[in-house]
Amino acid sequence: MTAAHLAAKTKQIRIGTGGVMMMHYSPLMLAEVFKTLSAFSPGRIYFGVGRAPGGDNDSIYALSEGRPPMVNNMYGKFELALQLINDEVPGDSLYNKTIATPSRVVLPEAWLLGSSGNSAIQAGRMGVGYSFAQFFNGQMSKSILDTYKNNFQASAFMEKPEINVSYMVTAAETAEEAEFEAMPQDIWRLQFMKGRVGQVLTPEEARDYPLTEMDRMMIKESRKIHLVGSSKEIAALLQEEQERYGFGEAMICSIPHSQVKRLNVYRLLAKEIF
Repeated sequence: MTAAHLAAKTKQIRIGTGGVMMMHYSPLMLAEVFKTLSAFSPGRIYFGVGRAPGGDNDSIYALSEGRPPMVNNMYGKFELALQLINDEVPGDSLYNKTIATPSRVVLPEAWLLGSSGNSAIQAGRMGVGYSFAQFFNGQMSKSILDTYKNNFQASAFMEKPEINVSYMVTAAETAEEAEFEAMPQDIWRLQFMKGRVGQVLTPEEARDYPLTEMDRMMIKESRKIHLVGSSKEIAALLQEEQERYGFGEAMICSIPHSQVKRLNVYRLLAKEIF
């Protein structure tokens, strides 16, 4: 719904999903939703999908109406969705008698998300883009990205290998301000690691939150997946990592407490990078 709203409100920027959790949807539904989006906004839609459930156990079962979720067929489901989007007739007997509409639309770019390297080979073989979620566990390596590139086979969705890397970023005009805005997310993740999921604090509440020495060590360790600093520092780091790992784009997830601060992160980074 968000992708549809943004596509309707804009004329030029590319709109992608990062990503749809395939576990909860049929290949036919995935195909028809993204063909419709692409029909309304041709050349601007990215079909980004992931294999993870994207939620806690209770939410997973609620989304599947109490049925045990199917977790071992994600690559096959993605391949079926791609065939239906491309107006192909799948070999699967459940889908080879159904046409995904609308037909003959501009194909959306297709991307497969990954966070450990397991999807790199599959993304390459299917001829789709590979989006690495660095903010999940911080385990990006050149070998993972090279594995994708070395296995890439051109497809109707993509002629050459394309990689983007997703980072969690809190940036501001100064490093001190960035630290202030970043602490609510750091404390939320700290509590999550301890099995406690609660509301995200305000920056003022986070500043006054009582942290033990162990808490501070854990937050310091989590900075591998949460980049915090001035916009100049973050821009320099992103450009350094692009050169080191050889990816095409960085995708930024930034969620300070206020919407004003969130938008400012993107404005500041855009000013430094472009």
